[in-house]
Amino acid sequence: MEKFKVNKDACIGCGACMALCPEVFDIDEEGLATVIKDDNLTSEEVENATDAMEGCPTAAISKEEDNA
Repeated sequence: MEKFKVNKDACIGCGACMALCPEVFDIDEEGLATVIKDDNLTSEEVENATDAMEGCPTAAISKEEDNA
């Protein structure tokens, strides 16, 4: 199972992740990206979130593989 994380120190709040995958990412009250869904992701959500991670201009998004 994949889980995505946002490094708030690297995030500039451009919103690209939310535009690509609004099911997983949103912008919080500080104007930075945040993960709103991190479990039971569908394959489409994982694909879209991976696209968002790869498209992040500051590489603030990471993915962890949880094989538990």
